[in-house]
Amino acid sequence: MADNKHNEMEEILALQRASFTAARPEVQALRRDRVKRAIALLVDHGDDLAQAMSADFGNRSVPMSLLTDIASTVNFGKYCLKHMDNWAKPEKRKVQFPLGLLGAKAELRFEPKGVIGIMSPWNFPVNLSLGPLMQVLAAGNRAMIKPSEFTEATSELTARLIAEYFAPEEVAVITGSPEVAQAFSSLPFDHLVFTGSTATGRKVMEAASRNLVPVTLELGGKSPVVLGRSADFAKAGERIAMGKMMNAGQICLAPDYMIVPQDKEEEAVDAVRSSASAMYPTLLDNDDYTSIVTDRHFDRLKALVEDARGKGAEVVEVNPAQEDFSSTNSRKMPLTILRNVTADMTAMQEEIFGPILPVMTYQGVSEAIDHINRNDRPLGLYYFGEDDGEREQVLTKTISGGVTVNDVVFHVSMEDLPFGGVGPSGIGSYHGPEGFREFSHARSVYRQSRIDVAGLAGLKPPYGKKISRTLATQIKKA
Repeated sequence: MADNKHNEMEEILALQRASFTAARPEVQALRRDRVKRAIALLVDHGDDLAQAMSADFGNRSVPMSLLTDIASTVNFGKYCLKHMDNWAKPEKRKVQFPLGLLGAKAELRFEPKGVIGIMSPWNFPVNLSLGPLMQVLAAGNRAMIKPSEFTEATSELTARLIAEYFAPEEVAVITGSPEVAQAFSSLPFDHLVFTGSTATGRKVMEAASRNLVPVTLELGGKSPVVLGRSADFAKAGERIAMGKMMNAGQICLAPDYMIVPQDKEEEAVDAVRSSASAMYPTLLDNDDYTSIVTDRHFDRLKALVEDARGKGAEVVEVNPAQEDFSSTNSRKMPLTILRNVTADMTAMQEEIFGPILPVMTYQGVSEAIDHINRNDRPLGLYYFGEDDGEREQVLTKTISGGVTVNDVVFHVSMEDLPFGGVGPSGIGSYHGPEGFREFSHARSVYRQSRIDVAGLAGLKPPYGKKISRTLATQIKKA
């Protein structure tokens, strides 16, 4: 990486921090204006961004991009506009008796942190850069964004548009190689947001730790789908297929594998297979179906299938039009269901991030729960069924970042719910009021009474009878 790129990033950070400091305290109207400009950027240029995303992938459904990356982010910005004034209000807090009677007061103020770095991935390149930006701006911060180098056209267009709608001391985009991303993660931000793989998240956290930069890590993992015996298998199959094949499974919350009752495995597999075939009757020339983003990612997915096949898995390729995928370089991959999977298969060890769906079976739901608990805590967990007791058993005996019941992925689209993981699937969250607080410093403010409280309580040396009485009232059995 050229030194001038590193110098550029440091200069922008210094510019934004100086501007932030000089402008304090900023009125809410300025925050609102920035959020409105971010919304306007998407409304004005959503079609251009969707076309850029399609070019980056080789093919990516434009209507899907308009839904997942443009409309959802616009609506999230509107949600922030609706609630940000209330989020920013100080909270009154209680003070110990009798300090309140003596005139003491306590409050919590939610203040902007300063300059926040946003490192966004390639799979939803607009949503996962401008989505966090909405709350970063709502909380009163400045922002530097490093988008993925894999979606180069989208990243370059985003950089140009941000420069049109924002001054560099407000928001700036840094494009470039993995080396640029590594240097970006090492900058002394006031907070850093990273969305991507768990392996890269570890490196980002390590780099940020050198400057004691707090981080929000939105990672991934193997999000399980548990089908209860009471589930409507036809409906579940359709919803699982939709969630798995959207963006060709290149979603951090995509259902990674299914766990189904042993005697209903055939029914579960058939439901997913028939639903996928109905939604995508053809694949190669189907603009609704997204390509795998790069040759490297495509080769990795093919290797997962061959590894599973070689270790005894039954490979079910959902190819309703019987198309020949060997004679194309479109990087399109049919939904591939793996049956008879075992723990030594790579597909059962790594996050899949593509249209491959392993299927496990259980005799009692406790087996499914035990399997989930033996592995890293996932970003999402999905349960299908109408048995309230079984549902609560699954939810109360497992831990995951979030849950969708009787569907997949949907919890991330609920604007008022925080989105985040647990441990290897993530640290911290955004969305909801929790996101505003993630990008704010909760500053405690205590105002002392005019009365000499320390003197009344005997807190001043030399200690005597007053401190003894104070201690007697403080130290007693509950």
